[in-house]
Amino acid sequence: MKRSTFIRLALTAAVSPSFVRAAANSAKPRKLVLIAGKPSHGPMIHEFRAGTILLAKRLREVPGLTVDLHEMGWVNDEATFIDADAVVIFSDGNGSHPLLQAEGRLKIMETLISKGVGFGCMHFGVEVPKDRAAVEFRQWIGGCYEHEWSCNPIWNASFAEFPDHPACKGVQPFSIKDEWYFNMRFTEGFTADGRKEIKGVKFTPVLVAKPSDETRDGPYVYPVGPYAHIQAAKGRKEALLWSVERPDGGRGFGFTGAHFHRNWQNDQFRKVILNTLCWTSKVDVPANGIVSAAVSNEEIMLNLDDKRPK
Repeated sequence: MKRSTFIRLALTAAVSPSFVRAAANSAKPRKLVLIAGKPSHGPMIHEFRAGTILLAKRLREVPGLTVDLHEMGWVNDEATFIDADAVVIFSDGNGSHPLLQAEGRLKIMETLISKGVGFGCMHFGVEVPKDRAAVEFRQWIGGCYEHEWSCNPIWNASFAEFPDHPACKGVQPFSIKDEWYFNMRFTEGFTADGRKEIKGVKFTPVLVAKPSDETRDGPYVYPVGPYAHIQAAKGRKEALLWSVERPDGGRGFGFTGAHFHRNWQNDQFRKVILNTLCWTSKVDVPANGIVSAAVSNEEIMLNLDDKRPK
């Protein structure tokens, strides 16, 4: 029997509804499997490994949460999924998405999600090919980036108001420059305008900002655009971080920021993601949110991928 087949069978057996209920009623810490993608782009951008290490360091201070950190695009042993409460991927996307790099990975995630395991993707990881995994992503996290429908300009997004959601606890208004993707291909009916429930899926736009007319006019990072349908929506708000609660009991999110590694030094940017990771793992977020140590100039330079030409 292939190992991937064995793991899928084990997941189907172990992550049964009764298993999930038993785990929920036990004192065992929730388990977050955090996956960093392979090295990508230039220095200080797409630093998936360094970013997940600094997030995991702070999450390990959270009572009731265990963080299982992996790098190079996948877990060391797929058996780690058996008792996972949430899986979050910070990586490249589209055809390079970790879930599409080997046969059986998408099926493993489908099995986990069907049993109520949380799932989230960050930055490029929210993009999948529309003919391969887009349907699944809309079901699992409410939406995804679609090539030449969504766009990826670098712009300064300002966040002044927040919904009543655990991800926003303790978060103060902030503004930050990033490669903020927008115009996601959401499940029809989900928008940045507010909460919506469709077929039992509860959608909440968490971080919402309004791109300027100049931002919509481009250039975008790739392709440079502009796209007429993006320009036609001038003045519209966009959801840059969103969450879902699924009928299976699981939670999910998509986050389009974190292109620039230094943005983790922004306390509010970091807090909203730490809150989101805890919420997705079904760990209670305290009233003031996850209070974490500042990221120093020395720490932000640690664990960077070697991106020198080979």
